[in-house]
Formats: sequence, C-alpha cells, structure tokens
Amino acid sequence: MTLADYGWNETFARAFAPHAAAGLEPARVVCELRRNFCAVQVASGEVLAECGGGFFHHARTPDQFPAVGDWVAVRLRPGEPRADLHAVLPRRTKFSRRAAGSEEIEQIVAANVDTVGLVSGLDRNFNPKRIQRFLVATRESGAEAVIILNKADLCADIGAVCREIERLVPGVPVHVTSAETRKGLKAFTAAFALPGRTLAFVGSSGVGKSSLINALLHDDEALPTGEVREKDSKGRHITTRRELVLTPTGALVIDTPGMRELQLWGIEEGIEEAFPDIRALALRCRFTNCGHASEPGCAVRAAVASGELPALRLAQYQKLQAEKSLSAPRLRKPGALASKPGWRNKTEGQQPFRHRLHDAD
Repeated sequence: MTLADYGWNETFARAFAPHAAAGLEPARVVCELRRNFCAVQVASGEVLAECGGGFFHHARTPDQFPAVGDWVAVRLRPGEPRADLHAVLPRRTKFSRRAAGSEEIEQIVAANVDTVGLVSGLDRNFNPKRIQRFLVATRESGAEAVIILNKADLCADIGAVCREIERLVPGVPVHVTSAETRKGLKAFTAAFALPGRTLAFVGSSGVGKSSLINALLHDDEALPTGEVREKDSKGRHITTRRELVLTPTGALVIDTPGMRELQLWGIEEGIEEAFPDIRALALRCRFTNCGHASEPGCAVRAAVASGELPALRLAQYQKLQAEKSLSAPRLRKPGALASKPGWRNKTEGQQPFRHRLHDAD
C-alpha cells in the first residue's frame, strides 16, 4: 500500500510542504480512538498517533482536532508503532453536525470526502424528511451526495418510493440496494466506488451502513452489524466509532455511527444548494425578501398550488430556514469556546475504544 492508495495527491503534498521541511511525515486518519488518540496510515503501515502537548497550542476548538479522513503531519517514534501528531492539513471537504449537549460545538463526522452516501432503509424506518436534512449537511460539506435506499428486499413497491424521493429531492442520484441479496451493489460500485475516491456512509441506526460496506469489502464480518427492532425497524448503535477502510476496488469508505437525529451546523449555503428549485422560483416573487408564507405575489406558493413544487418540499425548506435563524445567534466564536476551562476533557471517564491493531493505552 502507498499513500496514493489512501487518496494522497498533489494538493495535499503542497499543503504538507512546510511540515516536510520540519522532518514530519504525512499520514491519513483511519480510525478515531479515545480522546487524543487515533490510528493513522503512514507510508510504512498503520500506527497509533497521539496529539502531543505542542498540538494543543494550535488547536483552539474541537473541530481543529483530527477526524477520520483527515491528512495530518506526524513524527514517528523510533522503534515503536506509534507517532506524535503535530498538525492537521487544511480540509478539502468536511461533513459536520452540531455536537450533542448544550454547547454550540461543531463535530466533524468525516473529512476529505468525495461522496456522501445518504443511507435510508426501505422498512418502517424510512423517512424522506430525514434524507432532506442529511442532504443539506452534505451540500454544506462540499462533497457530492448520493441517496442509497437499502433493504430493497423489504419493499413491496420500490418504484413508488423512488418516484417520491426523486420528487422531494430532485437532481440527486438514487441507488436501490440490498446488502442481503446484493441487489444494486454492482451498479453502485461502478458509479462511486472508484480507486482513490473517499465515500462516507451516513444515516440513522439500523439502515444497514456497515452491512453495505461489508458487501463492498466482500467480507460479511469485516465490520460489526446488528439486528433491528421488528416493531419500528430501529437499530442499536453497533458502530461506535468512525473508521476508514480500503475496498477491493481501491475506493475508501468511512463507516459512521448511526445518528438518531442530525443537528445541523452552519447550513446557510447547504440549504440554498439543496433547494435550487425553490431558489430559482423565489427570483420571480414580488418581494426580494419573500418568506413564502402569506406574502402577495409569491411564486413559490403559486408553484405549490399548481403542483409544480411538492408542498412537503416547501415545508421542509421553511423548517430548515427557521432552524438556521434560531441557531445562528448562538454560535460561539472560537476564542470564547477555547477560553472555557476543561472542554478538552469532556471525554474523561468514557469507556476506551480498542483498535484492531493497537490499544490506545
């Protein structure tokens, strides 16, 4: 394996040049462990990296710490399968959400991703509104989006579901798959699982993200999977950490824990990019600041009345705009958050993770 197999290219090489002059080595984060530890892939293989004391002088907020998919600068420890992590290279893309809790903190789910697979199960857990929320976050991330409707073997009318999704989320590729029967996997692989490309699978618990990745790896036991509850098709959090794996086609895939609720972060551009049809219709509204509620001469409401635009799509757009307005005033400046004592120790007392090769102890 070479770093090029993990997505290393000229863009990252140019950003790494100052670190190379300091005698550091490039590496890609392949697994998040506990606190300040992560597994990274260097030219010689996989090692355990630790954010050293000097790193804390530059990392002022949680989002500046390494996330899965990041390219970082490390110094290998002689004679040990370990390294000290010194810096995170600028991210090309990042899929983020608001971290759980009362603080307004950005949590990076995956970095330097080319394609985000929005996975939804075709069972009782199917939720088009949730797909729209994930699409907004994907548009904000800068990556391309693909909708993956998994568990096709459990759906009686796949055509109707696809038409509903294509109407509510126009312009986004939709792939129907089944990790159980392998339906649709060949077409998805040919379109997106390409050498050197990085994909991240996101979605709620129980939609089959890990099962899909296992199918792409041709190994049903590569990543842990679990059953879902029969009454509501909800799954348990079997995947507890983010991990990047290399597939036989040369594509890199990031598995992520299921998200019961996606708290959006910094979504202004993402909303506009996820709803280009509403943005185009709004140009014909009588008022430039039309809220598409009760204003006269609203071209968007007229499109809903004529059937050109689904009412559910407008309702979701307005809900996200309201959510954006509520969250914007609460966003903290990086300096204000960094001045709060103890934020770096939020994970004290949590159960440590174990990696397939190394323990973080």
